[in-house]
Amino acid sequence: MKAIEIYQKHFLSYLKDYNTERDPKNLYEPVQYILNLGGKRLRPILTLMTADCFGGDVNKALDAALAVEVFHNFSLIHDDIMDDAPLRRGQQTVHEKWDLNTGILSGDAMLIMAYQLFENYPPETFQNLLTLFSKTALEVCEGQQYDIDFETRNAVSIAEYLKMIEYKTAVLVAAAMKMGAIIAGASDEDQNRCYEFGKNLGIAFQLQDDYLDAFGNPETFGKQVGGDIIENKKTYLYLKALEFSSENDQQKLRHLFNATNTDSKTKIELVKQIFTTSGSAEATKKAITSYTKTAFEVLQALTISDKNKQILQDFGTQLMTRDV
Repeated sequence: MKAIEIYQKHFLSYLKDYNTERDPKNLYEPVQYILNLGGKRLRPILTLMTADCFGGDVNKALDAALAVEVFHNFSLIHDDIMDDAPLRRGQQTVHEKWDLNTGILSGDAMLIMAYQLFENYPPETFQNLLTLFSKTALEVCEGQQYDIDFETRNAVSIAEYLKMIEYKTAVLVAAAMKMGAIIAGASDEDQNRCYEFGKNLGIAFQLQDDYLDAFGNPETFGKQVGGDIIENKKTYLYLKALEFSSENDQQKLRHLFNATNTDSKTKIELVKQIFTTSGSAEATKKAITSYTKTAFEVLQALTISDKNKQILQDFGTQLMTRDV
């Protein structure tokens, strides 16, 4: 089993060979740009790690890993357009650097490019990967729609929010892991366990992202801190703050999320204060710990060596203690 950095280096080398200049430049330069912006690359790393865990050939998992990364970045381009986000990983978003039409079209091209990468697998593997990928891609779209819907709804339940982040974020992490297991020829039971591990880890990851959006360091987070607050997103922090707050603070919070004339900086600070004093911030950290623990419990049932289980667990722990 390789160290995480070796998987990352192996993947980045493959990505570099793939992410070359193509014509027309106005279509493909934004693709090169977003793929070169960096990021954690956690999904493709999980695909490679999982394949290796089950004794598979890591090289054979590279195309699936790349497909997941290309799809993920396609979704980021379109998410940033919908959110009108100025920054991605500390740099200009694609639609800001170019324009709206370029962002839409280059994103569309990336979705097709992701599908093309599965064509390199033999028929049975291709079918299994494609079935999983199509299901996952549609769920990501459903999750994004729920996210948009929640911005204009006054009442969103914790259960609804958790379903949204499961679809928008966690299912792609889960699919990335399961793809590695499929390519390595793991049993159906182990494939499904890999999916459950990835799903719970993905939910914990998104809750951590929500927390960092409010309380992260602007210099390391890579996105606009407080962006979710500005966009009136009903995150776990917001919903827990409503649950725990006094009636007076509930009214304040709802007013801040409905007001259109509040200065952004002031709004962020006032909301963060309620998140902290209500106990919502602490409850969010506990939820992150809980979902991570569930993921690790599923991990123990995998029919792989204890050493390999520990490497996957270390990777999960690293994700949950990040500040970016």
